[in-house]
Amino acid sequence: SKINDWVQEIDLNEINDNMVSFVKGRFTDWLGSTVTVFSSVVGGLVSTGLGFVFSIYFLLQKEELALSIKRLIYSVFPLNVAERILYIGSITRESFSHFLTGQTLDALALGALFFIAMMIFRFPYAVMVSIIIAISAFIPIVGSFIGLAIGAFLIFVESPKLAGSFVILFLVLQQIEGNLIYPRVVGKASGLSSVWILAAVTLGGSLMGILGIIIFVPLFSVIQKLLKEYTDRKLEEKNINHLEI
Repeated sequence: SKINDWVQEIDLNEINDNMVSFVKGRFTDWLGSTVTVFSSVVGGLVSTGLGFVFSIYFLLQKEELALSIKRLIYSVFPLNVAERILYIGSITRESFSHFLTGQTLDALALGALFFIAMMIFRFPYAVMVSIIIAISAFIPIVGSFIGLAIGAFLIFVESPKLAGSFVILFLVLQQIEGNLIYPRVVGKASGLSSVWILAAVTLGGSLMGILGIIIFVPLFSVIQKLLKEYTDRKLEEKNINHLEI
């Protein structure tokens, strides 16, 4: 019959070779993408770690550095200009200090949330994943998603089914952190609204990557404060009450 003739014409070896080639090609593409993403994540974490170490070293030497910089500024610039520069420097130092404090508290809170939840639901690598998420959370807004990628990968290796559950757990805890913890801790510490923080993260990330994301949030806080002082001074010079506008 025609069906038997058609079946006999089928080359099983060719089909098998095509399937093997297809699977190998897809696996190679997936492996290449995975390695690229993993390398980017690791590189970002290393950059963050180096920045953190540099910050600690800077803080340990801050008094000597501050005195040297102050002497240099007064020697180079006129008195009024030097005082203005030092005032802006003081605001910048205060903004960065508040930001780092708030970001540290937020990272510790998020790491603790994940550790407790993962222990309750018996996820593997609870301690390791919680620490990774806490460290990556130092990067505003997007950092926790880097932790998600690494954590989901580790859990997937142990149990693919649990990896999906971990993503769901992450989304729930991320909502709690994003709506309750972050605005009250980091937003209050930096003095920025959510819109300003998002703008700082977007611009900083596009210009300088992960380092820009970390730097631009306190930098925007400084800019916002200086703009507010300038606006208030101009309104006062014109005898305009800003509450009446």
